[in-house]
Amino acid sequence: MSLYLTLKWLHILSSVMLVGTGFGSAYYMFFANRSGSVAAQAVVARLVVRADWWFTTPTIVLQPATGLAMAHLAGLPLGTPWLMLSLGLFVLAGACWLPVVWLQLRLAAMAQAAARDGTPLPERFARYARYWEWLGYPAFVAMLAIFYLMVAKPALFS
Repeated sequence: MSLYLTLKWLHILSSVMLVGTGFGSAYYMFFANRSGSVAAQAVVARLVVRADWWFTTPTIVLQPATGLAMAHLAGLPLGTPWLMLSLGLFVLAGACWLPVVWLQLRLAAMAQAAARDGTPLPERFARYARYWEWLGYPAFVAMLAIFYLMVAKPALFS
């Protein structure tokens, strides 16, 4: 297998892991937070944090590394419109993800403390959960748009 095809395989695999982990984590956290079960919220929040560290973080490094390497091997200038837009959307998704990580750590800590102590979640938990959710929407839409751009490679701005 050529270097390009190896990079492409890694790029596709890591994109599936990135978006799949993000969507799956969002799904479970969204519904756990609406369950009314502090124990469920504590377990899910802890596992969502773990999934981000184990799966999302490595793919955030692999995605641009493999994508830029493939662009270089294919002779695509970084100024190629669909590539520039993809990179911009990736930065936007990352700008949403960084505060999400902070929020997830806080949500997990609050839920675990409440579950351990047998107390209700603090009011701040619901506010942080809303911020977490609101940041997820633009990040997810950005990733869907990147998938479109990677597959279609449309001639933009021409």
